[in-house]
Amino acid sequence: MTAPTTRGTAPPAEGARPALATAAILTVAITISGSLLGLLRDVLLARWFGAGPDTDAFLVSWTVPETAFCLVVEGAMSLLMVPLFSQAIARQRSVRDLVTATMPRVVVTLAVASAAVALGAPLLVRLIAPGLDDPALAITCTRITAFTVLAFGIAGYLSAGLRAHHVFAAPAAIHVAYNAGIVALMWTMRGRLGVVSAAAGVAAGGLLMVLVQVPGFRRHVGFPALRRHGRATGTSGTLALGVLAPVVAYTVARQAQVWVERFLGSALPAGTISHLNYAQKLAQLPMLVALLVCTVTFPTLARAIAAGDLAHARRRLESDVRAATLIVMLGAAYLFVFAPAVIQTLLQHGAFGPADTAATAALVRVYAAGLLGHALVGVLVRPFFAGGGRTWYPALAMAIGLTVNLVGATLAVSTFGVTAITAANGAGVTTTAVLLLVGLRRRAAAIGMAAVAAVLARAAAAALAAAAAGCLAGRLMSDLDSTVVSVVGGVVVLATFTTVARLLGVEEMRFRRGR
Repeated sequence: MTAPTTRGTAPPAEGARPALATAAILTVAITISGSLLGLLRDVLLARWFGAGPDTDAFLVSWTVPETAFCLVVEGAMSLLMVPLFSQAIARQRSVRDLVTATMPRVVVTLAVASAAVALGAPLLVRLIAPGLDDPALAITCTRITAFTVLAFGIAGYLSAGLRAHHVFAAPAAIHVAYNAGIVALMWTMRGRLGVVSAAAGVAAGGLLMVLVQVPGFRRHVGFPALRRHGRATGTSGTLALGVLAPVVAYTVARQAQVWVERFLGSALPAGTISHLNYAQKLAQLPMLVALLVCTVTFPTLARAIAAGDLAHARRRLESDVRAATLIVMLGAAYLFVFAPAVIQTLLQHGAFGPADTAATAALVRVYAAGLLGHALVGVLVRPFFAGGGRTWYPALAMAIGLTVNLVGATLAVSTFGVTAITAANGAGVTTTAVLLLVGLRRRAAAIGMAAVAAVLARAAAAALAAAAAGCLAGRLMSDLDSTVVSVVGGVVVLATFTTVARLLGVEEMRFRRGR
């Protein structure tokens, strides 16, 4: 095996704004392409299978890859491995030795976990959705999607190594690869397999997520050496239970919000879980874009903390909070007003009818209210783990938020139905975001609370103005096609939000205009 080109040496200086901006644009562009494929995936799922018992069964099985993605791609592999790779590079240590010390153990652990999920599929289905109409179909799909525990974990590990070396194209392409696999299998096998074709596509997409990153990882990082030449300094105990446990607890608690939705939704009329899924996928698009920017800057944050440059770390985190807030508030304003038109354009075809559109749009509007909480949790949790140390605070904060979610949804679902489930989700994650913000005040990378409050207030004012303008535009276009309403409404909301934010002195808007 040829040696990788970068191994234990720092890549080009990473603090320069143009380099980060270019990487962010590239990452967002590629990932949005994957998200568009994801929209196509959901459009085809709705067109071919609608919102009923079959899609509910498949979506219960989709809980496995959703959990695996949060746990090993966004969780353990990002929050643990990115700082470890970054520290090895910053301290001129051998990255290849780090890979040799950690990767084999990661792969074996993931393989065992994947097999356990497949074997325990019947129990998982009963736990996640005890009121499901077709548990046998859900069990079949779950056994297929269990492969993603292994595939996603390896993909997350490869992504962490590449991002630490400031290689972002291949990690961003995992979204394209994943959704391409699902679309391809549904397209070719739906007539023979029905909704099981979607589960097979999920497994195929997981494999493609790994394959798309292998060439870049081999070139920039390097796979484990056949013989270990010495010990990887600083990796002793890296993957020990004491280090992994806080990250695992945090990510499991975060993903458990989806479990709450599907557990309670399974007792409601057939199609409820499907409506929740479609609404969640659409509502999370603004959050996805916001967190992509922070994905690019996370290695910079980790290296700044590792180097003891806490002033740089604080500036980086404050900038991430501002950017995420603006993006999410803009998206929430648009979705709150134009959710019915967007869903009618994207999903109301074939088996997905007007009643499904109305039900899904109502849930999107409720989800939009909690989007800022979701985005801030994704941004604020990173400095807790960026130093590579063990901390239980994020897991505790998420557990409290999950409790708010579970108790609120359980108490209100009998009266308010599925709306209570989505509202409780927003209340829970917002509680967690507040707790993380408070917890940062006691850490070295604490951010300026007054500055964050100011940008929140300005973004909220801009979002309210944009929503009001959107409502007016929507009334004037009430007789037009939903596609026209969606596009023109988006232009109106974007123009209003940008104008008001600039008038209120939001720095990022001035930067976009002139620098």
